[in-house]
Amino acid sequence: MTELAYALSSEEHDARTLVATARRAEQAGFRSVWISDHYHPWIDRQGESPFVWSVIGGIAATTGLRVTTGVTCPTTRIHPAILAQATATSSNLLPEGRFVFGVGSGEALNEHILGDRWPPPDVRLAQLAEAIAVIRELWTGETVTHRGEHYTVENARIYTTPSGEIPIVISAFGPKALRLAAEHGDGWMTTGPDADMLSDYRAAGGKGKAYGAIKACWGEDEDAARKLAHEIWPTSGVPGQLHQDLPTPTHFEQAASNVTVEQATEGTPCGPDPDRYVEAFRPFAEAGFDEVAITQIGPDQEGFFRFYERELRDRLAG
Repeated sequence: MTELAYALSSEEHDARTLVATARRAEQAGFRSVWISDHYHPWIDRQGESPFVWSVIGGIAATTGLRVTTGVTCPTTRIHPAILAQATATSSNLLPEGRFVFGVGSGEALNEHILGDRWPPPDVRLAQLAEAIAVIRELWTGETVTHRGEHYTVENARIYTTPSGEIPIVISAFGPKALRLAAEHGDGWMTTGPDADMLSDYRAAGGKGKAYGAIKACWGEDEDAARKLAHEIWPTSGVPGQLHQDLPTPTHFEQAASNVTVEQATEGTPCGPDPDRYVEAFRPFAEAGFDEVAITQIGPDQEGFFRFYERELRDRLAG
């Protein structure tokens, strides 16, 4: 059965709001939350971007939820040895088995900030594979010295080790990244309900869970909800490689300047009709995804949760 999680948008909400929203999600019946890990929002209108590891601490202190980063880039902005410690501590704070480390090869938007060169995709994937190996070795609590192609670690030891296993779920949208997810990950994460890619992941040896995501914009008026979704997330209509290579929110605003409401909200259930949300969720379940996270766009998180409790929980909760 496909479980529905709730996705916390760090791009839209400050740290206090994210922690409060996680608590409200648990009250509404969600057992799992995802949280995005960004240095910048995609566009200035979104307006926020708190440090994810502090927010996870707040969620751990106030809920019993499972928490998944969706996703962290462990290669450039933060060295994998530091992320090994951050994730081990997050695992230690949460009940055993309730922290999932979602990772990906990143975006220039977040990773260029220290002046590092933004490498081509093949190099980014090689960095990701090496970073995962370094992190896993440090999680053992042994003293680690590593001199690899991309990273150096010298006499490093994590003393506060993870509380149980930490699954590493790898975000992948192309065939090379998908093979990396199958070889190096404990699961695969994507956005759309791509049954063919899930089949390819399994064929490549991927045995972990498959994770998908839906954006939504609940509101009493469908047209107003669609306009709000377009205003806050016009980047949903920006194609392909631009998401990885554009360096600033201003560049994303320029790239999204001609995106229409229809393009930005394609596949995004908006408004008060619960059937639209069920229709968006169903293809993931039919394809065999294990977990799907839904994000409510905009400030009215409480309105969405009341709608979920009234109209969706019995139809969608796994």
